[in-house]
Amino acid sequence: MLKIQEIREIIKLIDQSSIEKFTFESEGTKIKLEKANGVQHPVQVEQKKEEPVQHVQPAVQETKKEQPEQEAPAKQESQEPSASTSAAENDPSLHKITSPMVGTFYKSSSPDADPYVQKGDSVKSDSIVCIVEAMKLFNEIEAEVSGEIVEILVEDGQLVEYGQPLFLVKQK
Repeated sequence: MLKIQEIREIIKLIDQSSIEKFTFESEGTKIKLEKANGVQHPVQVEQKKEEPVQHVQPAVQETKKEQPEQEAPAKQESQEPSASTSAAENDPSLHKITSPMVGTFYKSSSPDADPYVQKGDSVKSDSIVCIVEAMKLFNEIEAEVSGEIVEILVEDGQLVEYGQPLFLVKQK
C-alpha cells in the first residue's frame, strides 16, 4: 500500500510535468492520474484486496477561466489597479517567497489570530510568514530571507499553485 506522502509526491511530479495520463501499480494498489487542458481529474486509488475503491480528490481543481463576453470588460478594469503590484513583482531587487505546494493560503494560524506578517513587517529567514494547507496538513512557510515585507500578493483563503509568489521581500 502506498503512503499518502508518496501519492502526494506522484501528484506533484505529474502536475509539474507535461504528462497527461499516468498509471502506477504496486503491491495490489493501482493509481490512475489524468489531466487535460490543465485541469486535474480526481485521483483513483484501487485496492485489489477486496477493499472498496477509494477516490482521493487532488489538492486543487482549477475552474474554467472562461467568462461571458459581458463580464470581460469589468474584469479588465479590476486588473488595472494591480499594475503597481505587477511592477513590484518584476522588480529584481525584491525576493519572492513562493508557495512550495498547491494548497490554500492562510495569513494566520486561526481565523481569530493576528496575521503572521503584514506589509511593512521585518522578517528573519526563519520567520513564519503564512500557512499553506494541502490535504488537511497545515504547512508553515518561512521567509527564507531577512528583510521587510513589501507586498502580500494573495488573499487569505485563496488557492495557490506550486511556485506561485506569495510575498515580496526587500532584503536587508
